[in-house]
Amino acid sequence: MEHLSTRRRWTALLALALGGVAIGLTEFAAMGLLPEIARDLLGGTGTDEVARAGWTITAYAMGVVAGAPLIAALTARWRRKRLVLALLVLFVAGTAASALAPTFGLVLVARFAAALPHGAYFGAAGLLAASLMGPGREARGYAAVLSGLTIANLVGVPAMTSLGQAAGWRASYLVIAAVFALTLLAIAASVPEAPAAASGSARSELRTLARPQVWLVAATVAIGFSGFFAVNSYIAPVTTEVTGLSAGTVPWVLVAFGLGMTIGNALGGWFADRDLRRALLIGFGCVIAAILFFALTAHTTPGLFLGAFLVGTTSMFLGPALQARLITVAPGAQLMGAAVNQSAMNVANSLGAALGGVVIARGLGYLAPAWTGLALSVVGLAMAALSFTLDRRSRQAPVIPVPPVPAAD
Repeated sequence: MEHLSTRRRWTALLALALGGVAIGLTEFAAMGLLPEIARDLLGGTGTDEVARAGWTITAYAMGVVAGAPLIAALTARWRRKRLVLALLVLFVAGTAASALAPTFGLVLVARFAAALPHGAYFGAAGLLAASLMGPGREARGYAAVLSGLTIANLVGVPAMTSLGQAAGWRASYLVIAAVFALTLLAIAASVPEAPAAASGSARSELRTLARPQVWLVAATVAIGFSGFFAVNSYIAPVTTEVTGLSAGTVPWVLVAFGLGMTIGNALGGWFADRDLRRALLIGFGCVIAAILFFALTAHTTPGLFLGAFLVGTTSMFLGPALQARLITVAPGAQLMGAAVNQSAMNVANSLGAALGGVVIARGLGYLAPAWTGLALSVVGLAMAALSFTLDRRSRQAPVIPVPPVPAAD
């Protein structure tokens, strides 16, 4: 990558992070607007309608899962900036279609389509940001792009929730489509060209999927991070039905989530660059404690706000470390490693939202998803520990010498 001034470097990083803001908006806005989506598309706001509206979250998550590895493989030889710009065009089209689709079924299709470029964007943009930051600061580069998600939750998602409650959820998604368009212009103007990997090919990117550690780490992300989504997906009905606050309070609870995510992401990038193993193991332990606190105290106003802050902080502390870990276990296929991380994150999104909807539909209450998420996070901690144990055993395995071939008489 060409030599850049400090100002140009940070301008480029901000442009890449703006894409993270837009993705955070399109992914998380639905969580604060489920009652509005249910009312508009399903004709009610009861538990059955809200749980069914949660499939808009699941559809988006499954689009990420499907699109991330496929696009990573097909675009392995593309220049990273060109890839990012093409993905943003798809985001604009898919998000606008989500806002304009007339029926629930078509909205689900549009949400799935809008999600296809999600994982590849974070993969390519994260690699661009890591190269801008330089050696030894890669996790902070990934954190810079992920910071867009946290800023979205701190400022954008509450704003989109308020807009959606006042003008309808469709207005929110039209604004989000405009943010994607703005991101496209910002990146085109500020981010320098960067070549694709010299050895990049669909075959080399797909070959990494044969590594058992890639699947183990991806499963750790998918299961362990779903606790966050089990809590976050149903924060609106928890606020109104469990804590007994008004719908106008929901955006402020989302601010607490977003503030925690912003702080956690910054700390997580710094810590992961120093000790990746400890960042993951300590991070999962803190997530478990935070979700337990939320489940026990969210029926009170202080517990709701503090619990949301703690769940956001601890969960996003894991974000940069999980991204770095998957890239580490996928040598020679960094784009696929980064994309698989996003696929796994959105399996977590889908799993958390879907299981949360199941326990709510069974009449267990709006706090039941938090208890489900707690169990999933415990499993994630165990899987992370197993992954590092296998790494250590692999390094310690004795090398068996190959006997020499006898010389021919």
